[in-house]
Amino acid sequence: MTLYSPAKRIGELLTEEFRHNPRFYFFSPDETTSNKFDKIFDVEKRAWALPTKTWDLPENSDGRIVEMLSENVLFSVMTGHLMNGEPAMMGSYEAFFSIITAQLLQQMKFIRQSKEVEWRAPMPAVNLLSTSTCWRQDHNGYTHQSPALISTLLSVPSGLANCIFPIDDVAAEVAYRYMMQSTNVVNLTTFNKIDEPRYLDATRALAELKEGAMIYDEISDPEPDVVFAAAGDIMAKEMMEAIKLLKEDLPEVKIRFINIAALSYRAIGTVDNKLSIEKFVEIFTADKPVVANFHGYPETLESILSNYAARERLHVHGYMEEGSTTTPHEMLRRNGTSRYDIATDVAKLYGRDDLVLKYQEILAKNHAYALEHGEDMIK
Repeated sequence: MTLYSPAKRIGELLTEEFRHNPRFYFFSPDETTSNKFDKIFDVEKRAWALPTKTWDLPENSDGRIVEMLSENVLFSVMTGHLMNGEPAMMGSYEAFFSIITAQLLQQMKFIRQSKEVEWRAPMPAVNLLSTSTCWRQDHNGYTHQSPALISTLLSVPSGLANCIFPIDDVAAEVAYRYMMQSTNVVNLTTFNKIDEPRYLDATRALAELKEGAMIYDEISDPEPDVVFAAAGDIMAKEMMEAIKLLKEDLPEVKIRFINIAALSYRAIGTVDNKLSIEKFVEIFTADKPVVANFHGYPETLESILSNYAARERLHVHGYMEEGSTTTPHEMLRRNGTSRYDIATDVAKLYGRDDLVLKYQEILAKNHAYALEHGEDMIK
């Protein structure tokens, strides 16, 4: 199977932006390369006024790639560009984006008030590319894990923030183009830099972002008994794997899989196209159990889903502030978001204690294997 990196695709798109838009700037702490955006160094230089060394990346005083290990300074300079009508983006490790929270909230207040000033032109969106997430930290550990900014943005009743979760590299490109076309809004797009499967073509990815959520008919049953929903690329992958498990162990249970592409205040979808209650019922059903897997804190997604459905229908998994320098699947196990944790929910719904025990034993075996070998038994 060919695998693709959403972050590398974004890097290619940023490269094209630099080529065709002399007003575009990219801001990042010292993480442009580690976040897999380094394709941009093929066409643009890093801003640098001091002497350079032979091993340095391309640098000069006019460079439009601005790197500094201060998210606060970078965000301040970027918003200056945006307020002058010049487009820009900022990339960072997910864990450190929350450093700019207070500044971001103040900027949202400015956007809100500027929209009331008749002569003020729309401002390019505040576009944030969040990668190196809590779920895939490689050699980093607990210090590099935090989806807190997602929860903050989704809790502010301003109608000015989108949290976007592309499932693959194609969806990442659609999200990027949406961000670049946006004005007077904050877009936080969260994705991983690792190579993963491709699930969508451009047409379906565009439709998914426009609607906010989409049924994946190719892996879903008609008239489902249980609805699975995911927001986040790793979370979606685990739910798809859980469906495979359950097809073997509980083939009589019909499952529908829905991917959530975007969230905004109290809603699925973006601020300019929120999913209606009627549409929610159409795709999530009116009364079936909903098992959800969320990139961020589970309470954040649960509070949104509860605007559409009764809480007793909801079984929401997500990041539980558990972490370490460990293997990918161990991170999932620690937070209860693995395919086996999802399958356990369904097994419990149908009183299958034998399957609950089976899945617990598999997780325990992988835990022991990972401790001994430093890698997962589960792939």
